[in-house]
Amino acid sequence: MRLERRTEGSGWALLWVPLLALAVTLMLSSALVVWAGAPVAKTYGLLVQGAFGSVFALTETLTRAVPLMFTGLAAAVAFRARLFNIGAEGQLYAGALAAVAVGGLHGGEGWALPLPLLFLGMWAAAAAAGGLLLLGPAWMKSRLGVDEVVTTLLLNFIVLLGVSALLDGPMKDPSAMGWPQSVALNPELELGRLVERTRLHTGLLLACALALVLWLVLGRSVWGFDVRASGANAQAAAFAGVPVRRTVLLVALTSGALAGLAGAVEVAGRTGYVTLDMSPGYGYSGIVVAMLAGLNPLGVVMASVFVAGVLVGADSMSRAVGVPTYMADVMVALSLIAVLVAGLFTQYRLRWR
Repeated sequence: MRLERRTEGSGWALLWVPLLALAVTLMLSSALVVWAGAPVAKTYGLLVQGAFGSVFALTETLTRAVPLMFTGLAAAVAFRARLFNIGAEGQLYAGALAAVAVGGLHGGEGWALPLPLLFLGMWAAAAAAGGLLLLGPAWMKSRLGVDEVVTTLLLNFIVLLGVSALLDGPMKDPSAMGWPQSVALNPELELGRLVERTRLHTGLLLACALALVLWLVLGRSVWGFDVRASGANAQAAAFAGVPVRRTVLLVALTSGALAGLAGAVEVAGRTGYVTLDMSPGYGYSGIVVAMLAGLNPLGVVMASVFVAGVLVGADSMSRAVGVPTYMADVMVALSLIAVLVAGLFTQYRLRWR
């Protein structure tokens, strides 16, 4: 038995790969549900109901999906150019701190700037913080050949330690009664609600708009071609005249900026301030989202809703049938493995001797 590369791709693969991956995920997860002593059909029904069965459930799922969209887009853009950005978690926190530094210092009153300029400055600072944090590892990769997986991963821990020091020091909220959190963002800079009496905010519209723009840019522009060429074969792209080093640095700025915006949108849309537990791993989950979407920006939106739905629905499922909430993490991991294996067979076929 050996793998043989297919000479022609199949258009049906875009349909059957995610469906097959979903079927395999449900089948494998069913064994764990039975092992836990719960009915399979009822468990999956409660999972779907907890994620999409009411207005409250749907808005909670979409609220959880918003930061996943930003970090998923950050990973998708970087991975397209074979810049493996594992540091979106740190970039998210850097963006959140920058947003609060511009729009929340001095007792939440902000700087002496008009409100529209302060609002734009907050988002620009968050994007710049995330982009510059990734620019260093990208430069070291392009100039010195340093593995960006290691540098971006280690930067996550450095940033989190820096956040901890700032929350206990110059950015600590004096009215938080000793709790390590930053000063609050100016309420006038917070994002509006899409549905009244819910947490769903307009950051969802911004994420969807950015996904559409990135899909057009990566697929229809010269820079998008440079990104794809650099990711496919950097040496061949350089020989053909593609500015590979400049492309990688621009990709780093774009990817880091998207992750930084994830932090700003969490502060302005949900929390109102920065804490050490603000992100339950959105930066790492964004990698899963990007891979589930096949690095397609529009697919990132749908994959984010899927992952968020599983995570939100697992809470009600756990309370009703006693299945641990860790089942959600298992399902997300299984779906990623299933998508990768199914994607392999769209490019290769098995040959038997």
